Amino acid sequence: MHYSAYHHSKIPVAANKVFPGENSRDTKEIKSPCLITGSRKNLELFRLKLRIISWIIQSYINPRHWFGALNHLYELRATFLGNYKIKKMASVGNKYFTSLYAPAINAANFREFILSELNRYKKLKYPANKLNHVFLAITNKCPLKCEHCYEWNRLNRKEVLREENLKQSIKKLQNLGVSQIYLTGGEPLIKFDLVLELLNFAGSKTDLWLNTSGFQLTEEKAAKLKAAGLTGIFISLDHHEETEHNHFRNNKNAYSWSIEAAKNAVNQDLLVTLSICTTKEFVTKKNLTSYMELGKSLGVSFIQFIEPKKVGHYQNSEINLSAPQINLLESVFETYNFNDEYLEYPIICYHEYYQRRNTCLSTNNRGLYIDSNGGINLCPFCHTSSGNILEDDLELVLEKMRSNQCLQA
Repeated sequence: MHYSAYHHSKIPVAANKVFPGENSRDTKEIKSPCLITGSRKNLELFRLKLRIISWIIQSYINPRHWFGALNHLYELRATFLGNYKIKKMASVGNKYFTSLYAPAINAANFREFILSELNRYKKLKYPANKLNHVFLAITNKCPLKCEHCYEWNRLNRKEVLREENLKQSIKKLQNLGVSQIYLTGGEPLIKFDLVLELLNFAGSKTDLWLNTSGFQLTEEKAAKLKAAGLTGIFISLDHHEETEHNHFRNNKNAYSWSIEAAKNAVNQDLLVTLSICTTKEFVTKKNLTSYMELGKSLGVSFIQFIEPKKVGHYQNSEINLSAPQINLLESVFETYNFNDEYLEYPIICYHEYYQRRNTCLSTNNRGLYIDSNGGINLCPFCHTSSGNILEDDLELVLEKMRSNQCLQA
């Protein structure tokens, strides 16, 4: 997980990381319905810096701590991304996003997000968020049989969590000041009415997102999700070619569901992310270039790379990427995010890129995964439950988990 809102230095991406087949473009500000660059982006980041300085001054009396706190935030960013400068931000509904795992930088709850990080630097005199993001599995039901499914061992079994249990879980999480909750599964859109009910219950205090295969997401449904307060949607799309994605998902409709869902969600002004499991069969320069072109053509704001993990259906599989493949993925990440020639393309989020430079940010209680049985885990890929959201004191569970390490980092 990453929190990359503060980029200020100017280290360019090497020219040899530009991919063949891509035409050179000038570096003037690019107008896009979902991305902002250039002077407009710089202005918003400047305003953000002023707000952060103001929050720091309000939080600490000693001026020495002002400089220490600001340095702490810079160091946190640099730990994961080095000294790259932000080149673009997603703009959706007058909100600006630099990251998939932080609120919009001009939203009210971004302040609470920053205070949670300041509280890690030096305890604040008032309560601060104890969690930044939580994945909440609302069902184990799914019409797909995906090759990489991390919930494979629980899939399509008897449901444990009922609507009232899920509302109780959301309330518990909100009481800890969690900034973002990601509704996942299984396939959450199988329970569309439940998703709407949970969105309405949660209200505007917390950003809610949806992780889905795109299952039958019509424009009417996308409009209802937007009206109920959904911030954004992650749509799984594991190949740019229809036959390959359908094979990977073991469903002849999987590709059309994903593409139509992306179009409909973009049309309804939701923040849209395409999420791909970057398997060793997929990771080639040609495939990655084609995938980025597809994301651009659909008008999505983000693309999320997740390397395959030895968990669930992949537990006993040889799925590790080669060193050249990892280098290629990192090159794509840096090129498309930080090279002026690629400003029109979606922003890439790449978990393992950050983890290799530090560790999974779910460690140290920044994030959690609540599985479909209510089990409390560090992340969706660490299936080592430390308690149950319905039965245990969440504060005590978090304290117990504080020294735990992500098993997949």
